[in-house]
Amino acid sequence: MRRLDAERLAGQLAQVKARTRPWRSIAALILAIAAGITSFEQHLSSFGEPGQTAAKIVTGTTAAAFCVFAGGASLGLSGRAREMLEPRVGSAHAAVVRYSILLAGTIATLVITLQLFKIPIGQLVLGGALTGVILGLAGQQTLSNLFAGIVLLLSRPFNVGDHIRVRSGAMGGIMEGVVCEIGITYVRLDTGDGILALPNSQVLAAAVGPAPGPALAPPADPVPATAPAPPADLAAAVAPAPAAGSAPTVGSAPTTGSAPTTGHPAPLTAPDQPAR
Repeated sequence: MRRLDAERLAGQLAQVKARTRPWRSIAALILAIAAGITSFEQHLSSFGEPGQTAAKIVTGTTAAAFCVFAGGASLGLSGRAREMLEPRVGSAHAAVVRYSILLAGTIATLVITLQLFKIPIGQLVLGGALTGVILGLAGQQTLSNLFAGIVLLLSRPFNVGDHIRVRSGAMGGIMEGVVCEIGITYVRLDTGDGILALPNSQVLAAAVGPAPGPALAPPADPVPATAPAPPADLAAAVAPAPAAGSAPTVGSAPTTGSAPTTGHPAPLTAPDQPAR
């Protein structure tokens, strides 16, 4: 009884937390906006200027608070959006929406935080562009899988649970299986021998279609229905008994004065009549 009460209480607490989670994210977003406005209203041109100690402290504190609250709000709102969209559009599309919201929120938080700390963004943008080019060349395959996964999730050439055939020379020919998952970077296929992870870029460039059904075996030739031969003991049991005075059949011991006969009983003959 106590265990059931504890499980029920835990379930109720989980429901309460799920209900209050979006309100916490909204509260964090409001606090981030308030902190940003407060930091901007200090009109501090640079932290390197002499004096204005109080303004520097307020600006730095509110800028750090904005970064914390904005990051928490982005994380919470993206998770809440995924929970709301998952029953309607599926887990894959909901994950794409979550990642998009989280990426946009992170970039916006980083840029505004740098502005609040009075850090020049022009040089950072140039350095970020060069860094982005280098990272793009280094992670070209990963980025191609990422964008191909987004295209597969939006175009939906196949769904989870479909039995498909993938024809690709780069992946070694033809593969068949049941789609288990359509992720951001890989498509997981159950081939019967195990789970196979296919890169999204290769799947997008391959020829994909429904797999044909299993070939039906031709029907076997009908066997003629013949009556089985009765066993020997059954035939002997149902054979007619010989009449009185008849000769014994084959297989029985011959009596004195009688000749052995075949399997059929000898015909009855009338006794000789005495001469008159």
